[in-house]
Amino acid sequence: MSDEKSKVTDKASEIAKNIWLAGVGAYGRAVEDAQGRLEKAMEPPKLFRDLVKAGSALEDEARGALRSTSAARSSVEERINRVRENFHMQRPARIEDLNALHKKVDQLSRKVDRLSRALAEQGVITGTGRGGKTATAGKNRTETGSAKNKPASGKKRSSTRKPGA
Repeated sequence: MSDEKSKVTDKASEIAKNIWLAGVGAYGRAVEDAQGRLEKAMEPPKLFRDLVKAGSALEDEARGALRSTSAARSSVEERINRVRENFHMQRPARIEDLNALHKKVDQLSRKVDRLSRALAEQGVITGTGRGGKTATAGKNRTETGSAKNKPASGKKRSSTRKPGA
């Protein structure tokens, strides 16, 4: 019987050992599951931190791009304003110059008309043609003045130019 007792004891020891190992295995699996859950629980904050870092980096990049865009826009606006200022500063000067030029041309035209009339009265010129050319009196005119003041037709010629033109 001792053999049987030893078999039963061995069998009981083996069963007890298997129960023990099953408990250790269950404990190990529970620890692994707990560690996995802990890691998963830790991942969202880590993931969140990673997303915050990425968002911060993108924000910095966007701010830099915005600064350079703003600087470029300011530069372009400054150039446009300078061109506008130059255009407005030069344009009135051009108009003033043109007005002064028109005045001067009008004054010169009046002087030329007065000189032409004076020369015509003195008989130096006989009148003006269409192109503004004048004919000079010939040398065969007499000094008495009768030929100087009267044209060949016997009527006094009027100027072909309009006064003030």
